[in-house]
Amino acid sequence: MLRPPRSRLWRIVDVMVSLVVGLYLTALVVDNSTEHAVVLTIFGMLAGVAQGVALWWRRSHPVPVMAIALVGGLVVHLLAPQGIFPFAGLVAIGSLAATRPPRVSLPALAGLLGLTAVNFLTAAADDAQFAMAFPVVAWALGEAVRNRRVAVEEASRRAAGEEQARIARELHDVIAHSVSVIVVQAAAADDVFDERPDQARAALRSIESAGREALGELRRLLAAVRPGADGESPHPQPGLDRLGELVEPLRAAGLKVAVRREGIDSAGPLPAGVDLSAYRIVQEALTNTLRHAGAGHAQVTVRASSGVLELEVLDDGRGAARTGNGPGRGVAGMRERAAMLGGTLDAGTRPGGGFRVHARLPLRGAR
Repeated sequence: MLRPPRSRLWRIVDVMVSLVVGLYLTALVVDNSTEHAVVLTIFGMLAGVAQGVALWWRRSHPVPVMAIALVGGLVVHLLAPQGIFPFAGLVAIGSLAATRPPRVSLPALAGLLGLTAVNFLTAAADDAQFAMAFPVVAWALGEAVRNRRVAVEEASRRAAGEEQARIARELHDVIAHSVSVIVVQAAAADDVFDERPDQARAALRSIESAGREALGELRRLLAAVRPGADGESPHPQPGLDRLGELVEPLRAAGLKVAVRREGIDSAGPLPAGVDLSAYRIVQEALTNTLRHAGAGHAQVTVRASSGVLELEVLDDGRGAARTGNGPGRGVAGMRERAAMLGGTLDAGTRPGGGFRVHARLPLRGAR
């Protein structure tokens, strides 16, 4: 149910509409007072005033106002047939169509057309036909306003949903990667705590570094979505230039990661959205390798050629363990990131063992 808020300007407009319509309808009845009894004249004046007053609530209570306009309009028309236009009804049908769906407004339009058709009994045929067009025009204008408002609200909901999905992906990528590193390093520290305290301390330092990085990423993300934020964050969005920082804690956790860059430097600066999404895809792929694959080696290849950025992440772990229908959304999230940029992503086991993630992200048009 759509009830648009009324600003001060609209309140003034509503007052003016109510006064003008009410006074005009009352004047119509008064002009014909000599043709009717005093009681009928008073009754008609009350009907005119009631229609004008009711129009004040035409936005918040359009259905009752429409009913009052139809009943009061019939009374006024019978007492003053020279007023061929049901002015209160025209205003009411426009407001009703603007705030209610056609299943509600169309029956009201039919009633208003029936009221207007009474002119065929009291006025010339040409005048009556001319008057019949106005209810349809008023309804069409109101329906156009309603459709536009619905489209704006749907676009707002869709944008909010997309923003929520983006934030969820960012949180998943940041937390899953950092927590995975922390868990692996904590387990390693526990294994060598008594025999190799130096390695245990190194693992603890890696845990501290991963925790600080996660906190920094979360602060950046929360600063960007905080109400009233100007959209600028003191921490820049991560990109492919930070792959070295990304793989360092993984290497400390025992996963040997090799990074190859081909054609990136000659391709020039990458679009911000592609740069961030590429970083997140590599981050998620390596996080899955660390958490699920039991791999010892991984290779990341970043290649830019012919307006396309290619990402390939290979490992020698248990690839089949990640192809089941588990609760994780890692691969699905990577595909969503690629699809948002008009790209593609394939993920699956390798014929010789291990797992492969391959993404193609278009560079042209993404800037």
